[in-house]
Amino acid sequence: MPAENEIDDLDAFADLWDDDEEQVRPINWDALDADELHDAWMQLDRWVNWFRTTYGLPATVVPPLWHRHPELQWELSALHTHWQSAYDPAGHGSAPHGWHRDLAEAIVRLRSWTAASGSRLDRDRPTRQTPWPGEPPPPVQPDLPIHDRAADFADHLAAQVNVRRALSDTALATETQELP
Repeated sequence: MPAENEIDDLDAFADLWDDDEEQVRPINWDALDADELHDAWMQLDRWVNWFRTTYGLPATVVPPLWHRHPELQWELSALHTHWQSAYDPAGHGSAPHGWHRDLAEAIVRLRSWTAASGSRLDRDRPTRQTPWPGEPPPPVQPDLPIHDRAADFADHLAAQVNVRRALSDTALATETQELP
């Protein structure tokens, strides 16, 4: 009989798949409505936590505030989708090997994105932008300490969903005003 924590681990592992999806599809984060965005963030966050602990990845590959950096969000989302496809029970038996081959390349990219982002184990700042000729330089953002990763994710998620909901409400109001 499995130990209680093994059952919990199996339940957590099962939660890494979105049971509502018939087929794994890439996520275009810019095209999701507020509810879809919430669900996608939650699923990706669960997977990233599983991923970083299962593979023992340091903060130089997946920093605690990865969710505040779109370049990390998109890369990890793509890796998650690839993982879901590779481990789909209906998939090809060699797909996990391909995923691990691609994982080695993705880790190199993740290290590069993380280094460029300025996110570390204990501090974070917005990714610095390089202005093009004629553009004003962006303000320099200081590094801020990370106190509670889970609380920061919850705050970030709420802000992202609220912005998406407001954009949707604005678009709906505009469409309604244009109707005869």
